[in-house]
Amino acid sequence: MKVLRFEDLVNEGRVTGQRVFIRADLNVPLSAAGEITEDTRIRASVPCIEMALQAGAAVMVTSHLGRPTEGEFKPEDSLAPVAARLSELLGREVKLVANWVDGVDVAPGQVVLLENCRVNVGEKKNKPELAQKMAALCDIYVNDAFGTAHRAEGTTYGIAEYAKVACAGPLLAAEIDAITQALALGAVAGPSQDGALPLGGPGAAGVGAPGPKRPLIAIVAGSKVSTKLTILQSLSSKVDGLIVGGGIANTFLLAAGLKIGKSLAEPDLVGEATAVIEAMKARGAEVPIPVDVVCAKTFAADAPAAVKAASEVADDDLILDIGPKTAAILADKLKAAGTIVWNGPVGVFEFDAFAHGTETIARAIAQSPAFSIAGGGDTLAAIAKYGIERDVGYISTGGGAFLEVLEGKTLPAFEILAKRAQS
Repeated sequence: MKVLRFEDLVNEGRVTGQRVFIRADLNVPLSAAGEITEDTRIRASVPCIEMALQAGAAVMVTSHLGRPTEGEFKPEDSLAPVAARLSELLGREVKLVANWVDGVDVAPGQVVLLENCRVNVGEKKNKPELAQKMAALCDIYVNDAFGTAHRAEGTTYGIAEYAKVACAGPLLAAEIDAITQALALGAVAGPSQDGALPLGGPGAAGVGAPGPKRPLIAIVAGSKVSTKLTILQSLSSKVDGLIVGGGIANTFLLAAGLKIGKSLAEPDLVGEATAVIEAMKARGAEVPIPVDVVCAKTFAADAPAAVKAASEVADDDLILDIGPKTAAILADKLKAAGTIVWNGPVGVFEFDAFAHGTETIARAIAQSPAFSIAGGGDTLAAIAKYGIERDVGYISTGGGAFLEVLEGKTLPAFEILAKRAQS
């Protein structure tokens, strides 16, 4: 996917003295007292801001925070804690500006934080009149917020339509590069009729471009098939192996004719799970069904764990993890992979007795020579728990956006930036 990159504009000397509007993702968790409890997103946004400042730009940064009501600003909606943290990280004052749509006073070499963009009337529905006003504030628009790339809002899409120049910041550009490498994300010029960008296969990343390195293995786990059915269906026509975990795996166990006791599953979706298995089989690909599982009688951290063959699950058993034989089989497949896409732990990894499957998978990914891309909140928590951050090829910063990429959807932020790059 071809987009204009902010870094290139800086290197070409096109940023000095320009008014730069950065859409960042600063939506950090706050305590009841309004204090930031985890600042990863703020720290991740600093390189783009520093790049603009060092280039001599007049810098405006904005983000959403929480779910405010448009036109009804409340103290809890304020980015004030973010402004304070940004000031610490940048080593300079970051002034917070409210009611900024009609004009912003900022000089080259200065940076201001524009108050919660979702308070502005028309932001969520991407009203053209709001987008045009915001575009008039800047010479260069930079989208550096992958976490909101799946939303066509005023600050993620509309402003990019009308700004003089629209480009991708370093964070967003890195996401595009990683997704392209893992899934051969197609050019916006060639979507399918349903608007989805092709994932994998000849030409997916451009005319004659190769697909991802094979074997391509995807891990999709979670509590319900229904929440990730479209992802499973999309990947079933593209990957060489589809590893399912959690409650999703239980539904696939039912589809394979196995009993799951009182485990979490969706029996009404067995037909859909069977269709995924058959679609994979028809292509010579597979959905590995667990050969053993770890069970308990109750869902609790201190519940006694029992390893059983997948064919020996009792009526009162809860399946809470894959068994050691299954974990070893899957680990071997991951170590032999060319590309790995990971979304979701394969068991209740929060409970140590049921975390061995996820740990084995995580360490196999870390040891694999494959290019790996991981995304999703629980996945990131597992990566942190096992300390393999440096061994994963790319860790995606966007939850919902990452899932929509796996579904094969066109992300609006990608679409408009690619369109502007062609204009």
